[in-house]
Order: sequence, then C-alpha cells, then structure tokens
Amino acid sequence: MSTLKNLFNEFIDDESGLTAVEYAIAGALVVAGLVTAFTDLGTAVDDEITDLCTAVDSDGDNTCR
Repeated sequence: MSTLKNLFNEFIDDESGLTAVEYAIAGALVVAGLVTAFTDLGTAVDDEITDLCTAVDSDGDNTCR
C-alpha cells in the first residue's frame, strides 16, 4: 500500500510536462494577438484606400483610376 501511495505522491509532484503546456498557451496568446492586430491593420488600410479613392474620383462614377 505504501508503494501505491508513493507512486501517487510522485505523480502529483511531477511538473515536467507543465512547461510544455505553458509554452503552448503563451504561443496561442501571441498568435491570437497577431491575428487581431493584422486584422485591425487591414481594415484600417482598406478604409484609408477607400477614402483616397473617393477623394480622387473626379467623374463621380465610384471608380478609382
């Protein structure tokens, strides 16, 4: 019985896999942040290009040439 108890205690105290999980979570957070940043950047650039095309559109046909 003491062997089973020792094995259980060793299992509880073992933290070797914890580092890999922490790196996976940190990596996922970094990727989520990058996706959000690039999505927002793409939307902002698209809005600016649309505004520029509207300002340049001299004949009023909503085309940017």
